[in-house]
Amino acid sequence: MGAKANSLRELLKGPQPVICCAMGQLRDPKLVEMIANSGNYQAIWFDQEHAGWTSKDIEDGTRAARASGIQTFVRLPVTDYSAAMRPLEAGADGVMASMVRSADEVVNLVRWSRFHPEGLRGVNGTGVDGNYGSYGGADYFAAANQKTMVAAQVECVEALNEVEKMAAVPGLDMLFIGPADLSQSLGIPGQWDHPEMRQATKRVAKAAKHHGVAWGILPRDPAHASFALENGCNLLSLGMDVWFFQQGLRAYWSNWNELVSKTR
Repeated sequence: MGAKANSLRELLKGPQPVICCAMGQLRDPKLVEMIANSGNYQAIWFDQEHAGWTSKDIEDGTRAARASGIQTFVRLPVTDYSAAMRPLEAGADGVMASMVRSADEVVNLVRWSRFHPEGLRGVNGTGVDGNYGSYGGADYFAAANQKTMVAAQVECVEALNEVEKMAAVPGLDMLFIGPADLSQSLGIPGQWDHPEMRQATKRVAKAAKHHGVAWGILPRDPAHASFALENGCNLLSLGMDVWFFQQGLRAYWSNWNELVSKTR
Protein backbone atom coordinates (compact mmCIF):
# COMPACT_ATOMS: atom_id res chain seq x y z
CA MET A 1 0.00 0.00 0.00
CA GLY A 2 1.79 3.14 -1.19
CA ALA A 3 0.53 6.70 -1.14
CA LYS A 4 -2.45 7.40 -3.34
CA ALA A 5 -1.81 8.78 -6.79
CA ASN A 6 -2.67 12.45 -6.57
CA SER A 7 -2.79 12.27 -2.77
CA LEU A 8 -3.82 15.35 -0.88
CA ARG A 9 -0.19 16.07 0.01
CA GLU A 10 0.74 15.90 -3.68
CA LEU A 11 -2.22 18.03 -4.73
CA LEU A 12 -1.19 20.77 -2.30
CA LYS A 13 2.19 20.95 -4.04
CA GLY A 14 0.62 21.26 -7.49
CA PRO A 15 0.20 24.37 -9.61
CA GLN A 16 -3.56 24.63 -9.10
CA PRO A 17 -5.36 25.35 -5.81
CA VAL A 18 -7.11 22.42 -4.18
CA ILE A 19 -10.87 22.99 -3.89
CA CYS A 20 -12.49 21.39 -0.87
CA CYS A 21 -15.58 21.74 1.31
CA ALA A 22 -16.60 20.81 4.83
CA MET A 23 -19.03 18.37 6.38
CA GLY A 24 -20.12 18.88 9.96
CA GLN A 25 -23.72 18.41 11.01
CA LEU A 26 -24.78 16.06 8.20
CA ARG A 27 -22.64 12.98 8.71
CA ASP A 28 -23.89 10.64 6.00
CA PRO A 29 -21.61 8.83 3.52
CA LYS A 30 -24.24 9.37 0.83
CA LEU A 31 -23.53 13.09 1.05
CA VAL A 32 -19.81 12.37 0.61
CA GLU A 33 -20.68 10.51 -2.59
CA MET A 34 -22.96 13.30 -3.80
CA ILE A 35 -20.29 15.94 -3.22
CA ALA A 36 -17.64 13.82 -4.93
CA ASN A 37 -19.90 13.00 -7.86
CA SER A 38 -20.59 16.69 -8.45
CA GLY A 39 -17.08 16.88 -9.89
CA ASN A 40 -16.44 20.23 -8.21
CA TYR A 41 -14.28 19.15 -5.29
CA GLN A 42 -11.01 17.34 -4.75
CA ALA A 43 -11.29 16.99 -0.99
CA ILE A 44 -13.72 17.09 1.93
CA TRP A 45 -12.85 17.84 5.52
CA PHE A 46 -14.86 16.39 8.37
CA ASP A 47 -15.39 18.78 11.28
CA GLN A 48 -14.87 16.93 14.53
CA GLU A 49 -14.26 20.17 16.41
CA HIS A 50 -17.79 21.58 16.23
CA ALA A 51 -19.73 18.46 15.25
CA GLY A 52 -19.95 14.96 16.66
CA TRP A 53 -17.97 12.93 14.14
CA THR A 54 -17.22 9.58 15.74
CA SER A 55 -14.54 7.14 14.60
CA LYS A 56 -17.33 5.11 12.97
CA ASP A 57 -18.56 8.23 11.13
CA ILE A 58 -15.04 8.90 9.88
CA GLU A 59 -14.62 5.28 8.77
CA ASP A 60 -17.89 5.44 6.80
CA GLY A 61 -17.12 8.87 5.36
CA THR A 62 -13.59 8.02 4.27
CA ARG A 63 -14.75 4.71 2.78
CA ALA A 64 -17.28 6.58 0.64
CA ALA A 65 -14.59 9.10 -0.30
CA ARG A 66 -12.11 6.45 -1.39
CA ALA A 67 -14.77 4.75 -3.51
CA SER A 68 -15.60 8.12 -5.10
CA GLY A 69 -12.00 9.20 -5.70
CA ILE A 70 -11.92 12.16 -3.34
CA GLN A 71 -9.50 13.03 -0.50
CA THR A 72 -10.42 13.59 3.15
CA PHE A 73 -8.99 15.18 6.27
CA VAL A 74 -10.37 15.73 9.74
CA ARG A 75 -10.39 19.04 11.64
CA LEU A 76 -10.22 18.50 15.39
CA PRO A 77 -8.57 19.77 18.57
CA VAL A 78 -5.38 17.69 18.71
CA THR A 79 -4.68 17.53 22.43
CA ASP A 80 -2.87 14.18 22.59
CA TYR A 81 -1.42 11.49 20.37
CA SER A 82 -4.62 9.41 20.19
CA ALA A 83 -6.61 12.39 18.91
CA ALA A 84 -4.28 12.66 15.91
CA MET A 85 -3.88 8.94 15.39
CA ARG A 86 -7.49 7.74 15.39
CA PRO A 87 -8.75 9.66 12.34
CA LEU A 88 -5.73 8.40 10.38
CA GLU A 89 -6.37 4.80 11.39
CA ALA A 90 -10.03 5.34 10.42
CA GLY A 91 -8.93 6.15 6.87
CA ALA A 92 -8.54 9.94 6.73
CA ASP A 93 -5.81 11.28 4.44
CA GLY A 94 -4.81 13.88 7.00
CA VAL A 95 -5.59 15.85 10.14
CA MET A 96 -5.97 19.56 10.75
CA ALA A 97 -5.49 20.86 14.29
CA SER A 98 -7.82 23.62 15.41
CA MET A 99 -7.03 26.49 17.79
CA VAL A 100 -3.27 26.03 17.58
CA ARG A 101 -1.47 28.70 19.59
CA SER A 102 2.24 27.95 19.30
CA ALA A 103 4.98 26.30 17.30
CA ASP A 104 5.44 23.85 20.19
CA GLU A 105 1.90 22.61 19.59
CA VAL A 106 2.74 22.09 15.91
CA VAL A 107 5.80 20.07 16.94
CA ASN A 108 3.54 17.82 19.00
CA LEU A 109 1.01 17.59 16.16
CA VAL A 110 3.67 16.34 13.76
CA ARG A 111 5.14 13.96 16.35
CA TRP A 112 1.73 12.41 16.98
CA SER A 113 0.79 12.21 13.27
CA ARG A 114 3.95 10.75 11.74
CA PHE A 115 5.98 7.63 12.39
CA HIS A 116 9.76 7.41 12.89
CA PRO A 117 11.94 9.06 11.67
CA GLU A 118 9.56 12.01 11.23
CA GLY A 119 7.62 11.51 14.46
CA LEU A 120 6.51 9.01 17.08
CA ARG A 121 2.92 8.25 16.14
CA GLY A 122 1.39 5.45 18.18
CA VAL A 123 1.82 2.13 16.40
CA ASN A 124 -1.10 -0.17 15.68
CA GLY A 125 -1.65 -0.86 12.00
CA THR A 126 -4.96 -2.68 12.38
CA GLY A 127 -6.98 0.16 10.88
CA VAL A 128 -7.74 0.79 7.24
CA ASP A 129 -4.46 2.70 6.77
CA GLY A 130 -2.57 -0.49 7.72
CA ASN A 131 -4.86 -2.64 5.55
CA TYR A 132 -6.35 -4.10 8.72
CA GLY A 133 -3.16 -5.57 10.08
CA SER A 134 -1.89 -7.12 6.86
CA TYR A 135 0.45 -4.30 5.99
CA GLY A 136 3.14 -3.93 8.62
CA GLY A 137 6.59 -2.96 9.63
CA ALA A 138 8.81 -0.34 8.10
CA ASP A 139 6.82 -0.28 4.83
CA TYR A 140 3.70 0.70 6.76
CA PHE A 141 5.52 3.54 8.49
CA ALA A 142 6.98 4.86 5.25
CA ALA A 143 3.69 4.67 3.33
CA ALA A 144 1.76 6.37 6.14
CA ASN A 145 4.33 9.15 6.41
CA GLN A 146 4.28 9.68 2.66
CA LYS A 147 0.49 9.87 2.50
CA THR A 148 -0.52 11.74 5.67
CA MET A 149 -1.28 15.45 5.35
CA VAL A 150 -0.71 17.48 8.53
CA ALA A 151 -2.21 20.97 8.88
CA ALA A 152 -2.46 23.57 11.63
CA GLN A 153 -5.02 26.32 11.82
CA VAL A 154 -4.14 29.97 12.29
CA GLU A 155 -7.21 31.37 13.99
CA CYS A 156 -5.95 33.28 17.01
CA VAL A 157 -3.48 36.09 17.66
CA GLU A 158 -1.06 33.78 19.46
CA ALA A 159 -0.74 31.59 16.37
CA LEU A 160 -0.40 34.61 14.10
CA ASN A 161 2.45 35.92 16.24
CA GLU A 162 4.26 32.57 15.89
CA VAL A 163 3.26 31.73 12.33
CA GLU A 164 6.82 31.92 11.01
CA LYS A 165 7.96 29.43 13.65
CA MET A 166 4.93 27.24 12.98
CA ALA A 167 5.61 27.16 9.24
CA ALA A 168 9.22 26.15 9.92
CA VAL A 169 8.29 22.95 11.80
CA PRO A 170 9.47 19.94 9.74
CA GLY A 171 6.61 17.69 8.70
CA LEU A 172 3.91 20.37 8.58
CA ASP A 173 2.14 20.47 5.21
CA MET A 174 -0.33 23.34 5.49
CA LEU A 175 -1.38 26.40 7.45
CA PHE A 176 -5.12 27.06 7.33
CA ILE A 177 -6.64 30.43 8.19
CA GLY A 178 -9.93 30.41 10.09
CA PRO A 179 -11.20 33.93 9.35
CA ALA A 180 -14.15 33.89 11.75
CA ASP A 181 -12.07 33.07 14.83
CA LEU A 182 -9.03 35.04 13.71
CA SER A 183 -11.07 38.20 13.17
CA GLN A 184 -12.61 37.71 16.62
CA SER A 185 -9.18 37.22 18.18
CA LEU A 186 -7.97 40.42 16.49
CA GLY A 187 -10.91 42.33 18.01
CA ILE A 188 -12.69 42.84 14.67
CA PRO A 189 -15.21 39.98 14.70
CA GLY A 190 -16.81 39.22 11.35
CA GLN A 191 -14.76 41.84 9.47
CA TRP A 192 -12.99 39.43 7.15
CA ASP A 193 -12.02 42.21 4.73
CA HIS A 194 -10.64 44.52 7.43
CA PRO A 195 -7.09 45.79 6.72
CA GLU A 196 -5.79 43.91 9.79
CA MET A 197 -7.23 40.67 8.43
CA ARG A 198 -5.66 41.31 5.04
CA GLN A 199 -2.30 41.92 6.67
CA ALA A 200 -2.70 38.77 8.73
CA THR A 201 -3.48 36.78 5.60
CA LYS A 202 -0.42 38.17 3.85
CA ARG A 203 1.75 37.31 6.85
CA VAL A 204 0.56 33.70 6.80
CA ALA A 205 1.06 33.53 3.02
CA LYS A 206 4.60 34.93 3.31
CA ALA A 207 5.54 32.49 6.10
CA ALA A 208 4.13 29.54 4.14
CA LYS A 209 5.98 30.49 0.96
CA HIS A 210 9.26 31.08 2.79
CA HIS A 211 9.18 27.65 4.42
CA GLY A 212 7.73 25.75 1.47
CA VAL A 213 4.40 24.77 3.00
CA ALA A 214 0.90 25.24 1.60
CA TRP A 215 -1.73 27.52 3.04
CA GLY A 216 -5.50 27.49 2.82
CA ILE A 217 -8.53 29.48 3.85
CA LEU A 218 -12.30 29.37 4.10
CA PRO A 219 -13.24 32.47 2.03
CA ARG A 220 -16.46 34.38 2.51
CA ASP A 221 -17.14 35.15 -1.15
CA PRO A 222 -15.45 35.17 -4.58
CA ALA A 223 -13.76 38.52 -3.91
CA HIS A 224 -12.26 37.20 -0.68
CA ALA A 225 -11.16 34.03 -2.47
CA SER A 226 -9.56 36.08 -5.25
CA PHE A 227 -7.54 38.03 -2.70
CA ALA A 228 -6.31 34.74 -1.23
CA LEU A 229 -5.37 33.37 -4.63
CA GLU A 230 -3.49 36.56 -5.46
CA ASN A 231 -1.38 35.81 -2.39
CA GLY A 232 -0.57 32.24 -3.39
CA CYS A 233 -3.34 30.31 -1.63
CA ASN A 234 -3.04 26.55 -2.20
CA LEU A 235 -6.42 25.41 -0.86
CA LEU A 236 -9.86 27.02 -0.89
CA SER A 237 -12.58 25.60 1.32
CA LEU A 238 -15.81 26.47 -0.50
CA GLY A 239 -18.97 25.71 1.41
CA MET A 240 -20.18 23.17 3.92
CA ASP A 241 -23.04 20.73 4.30
CA VAL A 242 -25.59 22.92 6.09
CA TRP A 243 -24.88 25.86 3.77
CA PHE A 244 -25.50 23.63 0.77
CA PHE A 245 -28.79 22.46 2.27
CA GLN A 246 -29.99 25.92 3.31
CA GLN A 247 -29.14 27.51 -0.02
CA GLY A 248 -30.67 24.62 -1.94
CA LEU A 249 -33.80 24.77 0.18
CA ARG A 250 -34.22 28.48 -0.50
CA ALA A 251 -33.57 28.05 -4.21
CA TYR A 252 -36.02 25.16 -4.49
CA TRP A 253 -38.71 26.92 -2.50
CA SER A 254 -38.43 30.04 -4.67
CA ASN A 255 -39.91 27.98 -7.52
CA TRP A 256 -43.07 27.47 -5.50
CA ASN A 257 -43.47 30.77 -3.65
CA GLU A 258 -46.02 32.30 -6.00
CA LEU A 259 -48.18 29.18 -6.16
CA VAL A 260 -48.09 28.43 -2.44
CA SER A 261 -48.78 32.07 -1.51
CA LYS A 262 -52.14 31.79 -3.28
CA THR A 263 -53.12 28.92 -1.01
CA ARG A 264 -52.50 30.82 2.21
